[in-house]
Order: sequence, then structure tokens, then C-alpha cells
Amino acid sequence: MFSVGLLVFVAAAASAIEVNNIQQLENAKKGNNKVITLKNIQVPAGQSLDLMTNLKPGTTVEFAGRITFGFKLWDGPLVKIKGKNLNIVGKPGHVIDGEGRRWWDGKGQRGNRKPNSIYVQLEDSKVTGLYLKNAPAWGFSINGCKNTHFQQITVDNKDGHTKGALNTDGFGVAASRNVRITNSKVNNQDDCLALQSDCDHIYFENNVCEGGHGIAVIGGYGNPKPITNIFIRGCQVIKNNIGIRVKTMRGGKGLVKGVTFDNIVLKDISDTGIMIMGNYYNGGPNGNPTNGCPIQDLTINNVRGNVYKNGTNVRIVVANDASNWKWNSNVAGGTQKRECKGAPRGVRVPC
Repeated sequence: MFSVGLLVFVAAAASAIEVNNIQQLENAKKGNNKVITLKNIQVPAGQSLDLMTNLKPGTTVEFAGRITFGFKLWDGPLVKIKGKNLNIVGKPGHVIDGEGRRWWDGKGQRGNRKPNSIYVQLEDSKVTGLYLKNAPAWGFSINGCKNTHFQQITVDNKDGHTKGALNTDGFGVAASRNVRITNSKVNNQDDCLALQSDCDHIYFENNVCEGGHGIAVIGGYGNPKPITNIFIRGCQVIKNNIGIRVKTMRGGKGLVKGVTFDNIVLKDISDTGIMIMGNYYNGGPNGNPTNGCPIQDLTINNVRGNVYKNGTNVRIVVANDASNWKWNSNVAGGTQKRECKGAPRGVRVPC
């Protein structure tokens, strides 16, 4: 009986491994390890923590302790994750620490090169509980994902408000299908969510966005493929300059169809509560809106809250190709009136 128990114990132990330095990681991925725990790793400058190559389907990867990175002016990413049927887990007390202050210069993308933090390309997978602190640039770049759920994620860049961070988007999503981001928190200096072209059935639900530039759906930026069936629900946007917005590029091509903002609370927005624009260029509204990337089947429902006195509650500047909007909002406090043109006929917008 003792020998049988020992064999069972050895087999179980062989299916899990703890990795404490980057050199051990490749062997861990090549072995028959069902669970790989990354603990207190110091990643050399200019290298990615590579969970992209040789990571077998069905693997659980755990982040434990403090994960840090050497300093280099480069594009990153600091961590790259790719695969199918993966379970990526943040253990209690862990931190993926980008130590962004080493790169921050108050200029964002226009300044020194800064690495993006976590690049993710997953199918049929789950990412739970990751804590990213002080990202040098973008937080999570979600690209080419399918049937993947991100939950209980924290992007904590609040130190950057006083130390020169800029363009630290929380979640950037592109070319993805059936992706959920739920019960997560972002404190940053750019878009909380930046959702771009070639996306379908993206769900951003029960999340808290603080300190940044709000929740943005961005059409016609580079890739002309459409954005369809986007559901942003149950979120709070706190102390951002913008609350929620759909923006299409001036001169861009594509389609934004089926975007729903439902049950969104805006609190202490400094510039604009709700912004729908078709003339985004060089960082903001610029010139006349253009046709080519229409905003169709847009639903604004139960979007409510306050804008600071010098701000604008609702601002719309789109061309004449918008259609089938539904609007129900109660955003108050802003006294500055700006453009309100291009909404489909019959839609009452409280600009």
C-alpha cells in the first residue's frame, strides 16, 4: 500500500513545476507539466516573458510573487501569451510590476520607446486575477483572441498620474471574437478599453475605470474590417476626461454596428460625458466628419452621472450615414455646449 501511494505522489508532483528564473522556463514548457508556476522572476532587459512558444494546450500558468523586468528602450511586450485551452491565473499577493516610472517621460508614444506590457492571443481560454502594476505603455493587448474570458484583472497605474505616465491604455482589443472582460479594475492615463477593428461579440461588463480617458470604440483605424455586436454593460467610469465614446477616424473606412452601452455610471467626468464622433484625427475631434465608417444600431441606455461644470454632457459630430440609434441618458452638470450634429432623424439626444 505504501509503494502505491508513493507512485501516485510522484506522478502528481511531476505534473507541476515552479519556475524561478527565465532559463528554467523553456524546459518547463517542454515537459509534461500541467501547472507551471512563475514565481519571483526577474526578466532580463529587452526580453519577453515568453508564454507563446511551446506552451501546450491544457496548461495552467500561475503568476506568483513579484515578476519584474530589466530596463531597455524597446517596444516589448514584457509578457507574451499565446495558445489554446490555457488557464492563466494570478495567485493571491502576486504582482506583474512594470516599474513604468523608468520609462515615463510625460510624452507617451511621442517620447522615448516604451514597452507594451502583456500581449495575449488565446483561444478557448481563461485569464483570471492578474495584477499589472505601473505599465510603461499599454496594459493588455488582446489580439486575435477567440472564446476567451478575462476576469478580475487589475491594471494599477495610479502612480503614473504624478510621475509622467501617458498612453497607458488598460485593455486594447482587436481582431477578436467572443471575448469577455468582466469584474476588472483599471486606473490609468488613457482609454480604459480601446476596442478597434475586426471585432465581433465583445463583452465588457461590470468593470471600473478610473483616472483615464474612458471607454472607447474606435472604427476605421487602419484595418477597414467592421466592429460588430459590442456589449458594454454595468460599468463605472470615475474621474476620467471622457465617459464613453464611439469614434471613427476622419477619412477612415469600415463599419461600427451593434454597439450597446447599458447601465453605465459616470462620475466626475472632466471633459465630455458621452461623445460620438466621426472626425477623430491626431488625438481628438478635428475638422469635418466623413462618411465611410458609419455608426449603425447604436444603443445608449441608462447612461447616467455627472460632468464637471466646465465640461460637456453630450457631444455628437458625425456625418450623414449614421442610422438606427436608440438613446436614453441622464448626464448632467456640464455647462459647455459643443457640436450636436449627425444623429439619425427621430432620435432625441439631450445635447
